[in-house]
Amino acid sequence: MEVLDEFDINIIKELEKDGRMAFSAIATSLKISNTMVHQRINRLIDQGVITGIKPVINEKKIGYDWGAFTGITLNKDADSKRVIDELKEIPEITECYFITGSYTLYIKMIAKDHEHMRKLLYEKIDNIPGIAKTDSIIELGCAFKRNVTF
Repeated sequence: MEVLDEFDINIIKELEKDGRMAFSAIATSLKISNTMVHQRINRLIDQGVITGIKPVINEKKIGYDWGAFTGITLNKDADSKRVIDELKEIPEITECYFITGSYTLYIKMIAKDHEHMRKLLYEKIDNIPGIAKTDSIIELGCAFKRNVTF
């Protein structure tokens, strides 16, 4: 487990506000050197604490009005790697988790409309060999989404 100190936490908080923020702006805000910010961010990336700085896309703004969470039951759990590799080929699937309980995998997917969602489920996902069944819950909007706070 990586131990984060106060400087690491404050740098991450600044990046949470705006991932494009210049290192010099972070340094000024936190009253530390630009070099320290640079070194800390590189270390956090090298340690895997920060896994990337990328845009967060508002899916609704680009025409994806439907979202669903789908539990996937496999015929054999040993098929999970192959099934996951096939799920990765479907761009509308944005997240995939191993879970306990009734399902082997749990995915988040987005679609433009109900017909698009139907095609994703019945023509793409259900046709992946090894999937026994799916169970979907339609998402009606995200109340909030965030990283863990310190």
